[in-house]
Amino acid sequence: MFAERRQNIPADGGADARLALDAQTALLPYALAVFAVSLPIYVWACSFARNAGWMAISFAVFAINWGVFYAVVAWLRTDAARDLTRRARVHVLSGLLWALAVCQMAAFADGAGGVRETLLLLSAGAAVVCIFFAAPCLLALLLTAPLAAVAPLYLLFSRPQSERAGVMAFGAIALAMALSLVLNRMLRRQHALALAHEALLEDRLIVLEAAERSARSKSDIVATLSHEIRNGLTGVTHVLAAAAGKGGRAAPSREQLNAALDAAQDLVAVLNATLDSETAESGRLAVESVAFEPVRLIRDLVLLDRPHAVAKGLELVVHVEPDLEHRQLGAAIGDPLRTRQIIANIVGNAVKYTVRGRVEVRVERRDNLIAIEVADTGPGLSREEMDQAFQAFQRVERTGAGVNGAGLGLSLSRQLAKLMGGALEATSAVGVGSCFTLTLPFDENAPSAVEPDTGEPPQPVEAAGAPPRNLRILIAEDDALNAAMLRAILEQLGHQVVHAQNGRRALDLARVCDFDLVMLDGRMPILDGPQTAAALRALDGANRDVAIVAVIGGDADEARECLDAGADTVLRKPVSVAAVARAVADAATLERKSVSSQAAVA
Repeated sequence: MFAERRQNIPADGGADARLALDAQTALLPYALAVFAVSLPIYVWACSFARNAGWMAISFAVFAINWGVFYAVVAWLRTDAARDLTRRARVHVLSGLLWALAVCQMAAFADGAGGVRETLLLLSAGAAVVCIFFAAPCLLALLLTAPLAAVAPLYLLFSRPQSERAGVMAFGAIALAMALSLVLNRMLRRQHALALAHEALLEDRLIVLEAAERSARSKSDIVATLSHEIRNGLTGVTHVLAAAAGKGGRAAPSREQLNAALDAAQDLVAVLNATLDSETAESGRLAVESVAFEPVRLIRDLVLLDRPHAVAKGLELVVHVEPDLEHRQLGAAIGDPLRTRQIIANIVGNAVKYTVRGRVEVRVERRDNLIAIEVADTGPGLSREEMDQAFQAFQRVERTGAGVNGAGLGLSLSRQLAKLMGGALEATSAVGVGSCFTLTLPFDENAPSAVEPDTGEPPQPVEAAGAPPRNLRILIAEDDALNAAMLRAILEQLGHQVVHAQNGRRALDLARVCDFDLVMLDGRMPILDGPQTAAALRALDGANRDVAIVAVIGGDADEARECLDAGADTVLRKPVSVAAVARAVADAATLERKSVSSQAAVA
């Protein structure tokens, strides 16, 4: 039943031909043995013939064919026989060679006198042998069988006294042909089953490899996180214990608090990288594809890393290709947040591992790509160490001793670059330094965010247009811890905060109070982020045009829903002081532009 069900499954033509040729190759040694056993019988029968010249020619042809066939069997064991087209031609030509030998034997038998009929029947038997050994390959069978059978049958039916023997020979050849076709059909079914079996084995191997890779990944995650979490939380716990006055300890110093803060931030970075890496490995990490300004993004990141470089005595510089400066058209295509993550990682690594010298960031065009190079004068890596550095949860012991991290930065960055249609490559030399190059698609016709250079000094911003230092911000967040962290950051930035536990409560507050900014969690009970944003845009009053920041968990679909519902910008969790400050500033700028445009219209 299984064979009957599987026979209709189409098999790959090349694989089916390979199996057919393999089956015929397996029969070739037996064909040599059959012809070797048949030769003495044929010699004995030919000894009664009276045309000695024809008999000598027949023996010569037989010997030549046998030698050629032996050479073919030996050739099929070499690497040259891997070409299926060449193998098929050799098999067909070998069958035709023996079919021509049968025709010569039949021509010799026709003039053999009293043993004519006997030799013609032996020739018909040789044709049957050729048909049988050509059965595995349908093409060889269809070409060899008619040529091998035509001469004996024609000569047997050419004289009345041998017609009866011709009928017998025709029946034998027809039966051999029918059985060979049946054998060919059965072999093709077996080939289809073998191919299906190979496909199942291949699928099983893929599943097993994926399971082993997942098991290794989870084992690496447990080992890495257990080490990083233990170290980070131990330091934070000691500082908190000192702050709480447990054990009679004095209050923690500023240095201890900074160390605990660094440990907590490193721990958050490890957890974020681990989550992103696992999401990318499973194919569920989504990235955006939008036009963005890469030069400003790079300058902002370098500005953040410059204090660390100055503290180590390093020179951190940026070189931008002149064509990329002060242009009105042209932008990189990708996910700005993920691009920032990649560049922050490679620039941070350059500053972290470089002891003395300089770190240089270069931005240039390469055809339809934009290339961002980060070169340093650090310790450098060998080829083997570079391959190890790009593997998940792998760290180079020579350069990474005493440095925190999970060993995920470069592997995750390469995955993110690939998802955005770009690439992350690296070159390095031990003792000289390293150079990491991020390439992303570049659209020449996309509008650029860089202001054109007019040759005039920038005008000072008027005080009336500056964002207020003290904003009234409404946050809607159902998670108490997230709300407390967001509130602490906003109050640290000098803003007034009102907290609502869900979207419905936030909407009620917006109806009775005026706010400068609303920050909405993307997923909340009663009314979620997109529903609340849409309801705010439908209000009557000043809050209809309030700036809205959606605070989401990182899902691209969730971000798109919030933006479509009316949010002005998106902030991904977990939030940081710098990210919140930038989001608030961007949202306030959007709100001011909206107000000023409305005033101009009025």
